[in-house]
This record gives sequence, structure tokens and C-alpha cells, in this order.
Amino acid sequence: MLRAFSITDIGKRRKLNQDYVFVSIAPIGNLPNVFIVADGMGGHNAGDYASKYTVEMIEEQIRESERTVAADILKDAIEKANSYIRSMARGDSALTGMGTTVVAASVKGTILQVANVGDSRLYIVNQNEIRQITRDHSLVAEMVRMGGIDQRTARFHPDKNIITRAVGALDTVEADFFQETLVQGDIILLCSDGLTNMLEDEEIQKIIIRQNSLSEKGKALIQAANDNGGKDNIAVILINPFADQV
Repeated sequence: MLRAFSITDIGKRRKLNQDYVFVSIAPIGNLPNVFIVADGMGGHNAGDYASKYTVEMIEEQIRESERTVAADILKDAIEKANSYIRSMARGDSALTGMGTTVVAASVKGTILQVANVGDSRLYIVNQNEIRQITRDHSLVAEMVRMGGIDQRTARFHPDKNIITRAVGALDTVEADFFQETLVQGDIILLCSDGLTNMLEDEEIQKIIIRQNSLSEKGKALIQAANDNGGKDNIAVILINPFADQV
């Protein structure tokens, strides 16, 4: 049986929590389960509005979808959420410029389906390694991919928070999709950059394999991110797809 734990934290510097998480281990529409992290952007309450309503719209579209392929279901849902956020922003000047990252996942047996827009991430973590499955849609990540800077320089680059894709940023949105095969011992982590900007991947792996329960792992990640500065909101979802297996 699959088990999951989610947690968000405002961090130490922000006045609002613009991160939003959604977890359903029960089926929604034609997906066996759904996990979403969204990291909103925009002034005043626009960022938390964008993340909350994007996630709610994605859930609604998944529930109503008649499609049967997970990637198609997620693609349609993200595109409809983008249109919704764009229309809301046009109708209210206080919401102009709002947008959100999205990383969404669903697990069926040993198959993990992932969609992402922006720089919120999904990792697969086990005793041996931590692997980032998603690709960041950010200015600095593009610089790394082009060979302009290395990963360590990117981590401390002043423009590291500039994202190149977001739900609500443009009239059309392009999500990336990934499929992975899971094995016994894998833990899935979805998170916002409030975690990954504060902790190296290796630190994240050590915390996850050191702690016992999913809740202990999640709370320890939040604590470590805050201990390292807590400069942003922090969102974490942890999934054990093999919780019923020894």
C-alpha cells in the first residue's frame, strides 16, 4: 500500500505562505492517486491565490477527465488551470502578474508519472542515491544546461529565482512529462525551491534515509531548511510506494 506525508512551512523570512500542497492516495478520476506541489508568485496575496486555485483547478479537471493516459490527463488539467489563472488575472488588477510553479505526480504499481512547470522538483531517493527527475525551468538552469556555469555556481547565483515557465505567466503553458520505474526502497519527494535552495541534494538524501517514518523525514527536512536560513516558504510531499512491503 502506498503511503504519503505532506507539510508546508512559511520559513523564516516571508510574511505569507505561497506554497500549496495536495495529496490524495485515493483515486481521482482515472488516476489512482494525485500529488501536487505549487509555489506561487506575485505581489500581496496573488501568489497564494495562484498556487491554491491552480491546484484546485487541476484536481477538478483530473476528476472530470475522460482520458485514460496519465500524461494526457495531467497535460489537459495544467493547460486548463493556466487558462483559468490568466482569466482571473485579467479580471482583477490586484492579481496581475500572478503565476505558480507546479509539479504533479501519480503512481500506478511501479510506474511513476510526473509533470512539471517551473522549478519545483521531484526526486527519487533511496539508500544509494538521490535523483532529480524534473528539469528546472529557470534562467540559471538553462545556463547550466548550456555549459555557461556549473551546478555549485548556479546554487548561489543572484538570478536563481528567475523562472522561465509558470502556470499563469502566458496564454499557453508547456509542461514537461517524465515516466520512471520505481523499485523497492525508493522514496518520492516533491518539493518547492524553499527546500532545495537551502539544502544540497546530498543533505536531503541523508535526512530522508536517516529518519524512520515519512512524517519524521518531512519534519526533519523543514527543520533543516529553516536552520540553514529558511529564506522562502517550504513545501514537501514524501511518498513511499512500497509501504506494505518488507
